[in-house]
Amino acid sequence: MDSLLIILIISGILILGLAVGGSIAVLRSRDVDEDQIRPRPGIDYAPGVGDDSSVPRDTPRKNIESIEVGAALQDREPLPPTESELAQWEVEIPEPSSGRMSRLRARLARSNSVFGKGLLSLLSSSSLDAEVWEEIEATLLGADLGVGPTQELMEELKVRITVAGDSSPEFMRATLKEALTNLIDPTMNREVAHGQGDRPAVILVVGVNGTGKTTTVGKLARVLIADQQTVVMAAADTFRAAAADQLQTWGDRVGAAVVRGPEGGDPASVAFEAVQIGQDSEVDVIVVDTAGRLHTKTGLMDELGKIKRVIEKRSPVDEVLLVIDATTGQNGLAQARVFSEVVDVTGIVLTKLDGTAKGGIVVAVQRELGVPVKLVGLGEGPDDLAPFDVNEFVEALIS
Repeated sequence: MDSLLIILIISGILILGLAVGGSIAVLRSRDVDEDQIRPRPGIDYAPGVGDDSSVPRDTPRKNIESIEVGAALQDREPLPPTESELAQWEVEIPEPSSGRMSRLRARLARSNSVFGKGLLSLLSSSSLDAEVWEEIEATLLGADLGVGPTQELMEELKVRITVAGDSSPEFMRATLKEALTNLIDPTMNREVAHGQGDRPAVILVVGVNGTGKTTTVGKLARVLIADQQTVVMAAADTFRAAAADQLQTWGDRVGAAVVRGPEGGDPASVAFEAVQIGQDSEVDVIVVDTAGRLHTKTGLMDELGKIKRVIEKRSPVDEVLLVIDATTGQNGLAQARVFSEVVDVTGIVLTKLDGTAKGGIVVAVQRELGVPVKLVGLGEGPDDLAPFDVNEFVEALIS
C-alpha cells in the first residue's frame, strides 16, 4: 500500500513538470520583437509566395513606375533584330513575271498528262477508225473542252491528217499542237491593265466563294510589282473578318498599300476611297478585292454592280478579272456567264489549274465569255500566279 502511494505521487510530480515546461516553451516562442512583424510606416507591403496574407513579409511591393533603368542598360548597344523581326519588315522583290509559266510548266504537264498524252496515243493508233474518233471525242469532252470546240478540233484534225496522209508520231504531235493553239487563239490580248500614264489603272477582282480570290489579289499585286508597277489594294471584302488582314499581309510583304474599312461596312465606300487615295498618291494600279458571292444570289450580284458604278464616279474601271476554280469544270461556266452580265468581265484568272486534268476549261470559258484567260494559278506559292502563255500551255498539255 505504501509502495503504491509513492508511485502515484512520483507520477503526479512528473506530469506537473511536463505541463509547466511546455507552457514555458510556448511563451518563449511568442516572445518576439513586435517590430519584426509590424510593417514600417510609409511602405506598402505584399505577402510573398507561401506567406500568410495576414502577416506581410518585410519586402516592399514594386510598382512599374518605381523601377528605373540602370545606366548600364541605357548605354548598352541595342540587340540586332531576330530573323522573324527582319521577315516582318523586309519588303520582298518578286521575280519578273515574264517566263513564269515556262518555269511552272512541269506542274501543268503532270496534272494534264492524261489529256495530252491520251490524245497523242489515240491519234497515233494504227487505224483511225470511227471507234478511235469516238474515244478522242470522249477524251476532249472529259477535259471540259465543251461540245462546240470539241467538234471544231476533231474536224480540223481529220482534214489535216487526211490531206497529209502522214500518220507518224512526229506529224501527229505537230498537228495536235497547232490545232490546240489555234483553238485557244493566241491573237487575244492577254495583258493585264497597267498604269494609264495620267491616272492609275483600276482592276476589279470578282468571283464566287472558295476560288482563292483574296489570295489571287495578293499574288496579282506581286505580279504587278514585279513588272515595276506601284500598287494600292482595296480590301472591299468587308464581310469576312480575315479578308482585310489577309490582304494586309500580302501588301506588307511587297510594299503595296492596303485601304481598309470597318468590318461589315459598305464595300463600295472602301473601293471609292482606295481609288481616291491611289489617284492622290499617283500609283500605277489600284486592285479592288470584293467579297465572294454565289452567282445565284441576286442581291449580292446587284451589290457588285453597285461597287463598279461607285468606282466609276471617280475613275473608269479598266479591268474586271473573274477568278474561277479550274477544278469546278463546267460549273465555272455558269458562274462566268452571270458575273459577265453584271460587271462586264474583261479577263479570266484560272486558279488551281495544276490540280486538274481538265485543261480544256481554258478554251471553254474563253468561248463562253469571248474574253481571254489572262492569268493562271499553278501552285500555292506566292509567285505561282503566272501570265497565261498559249504556247507554253499547249506544250505542257502534250509533253
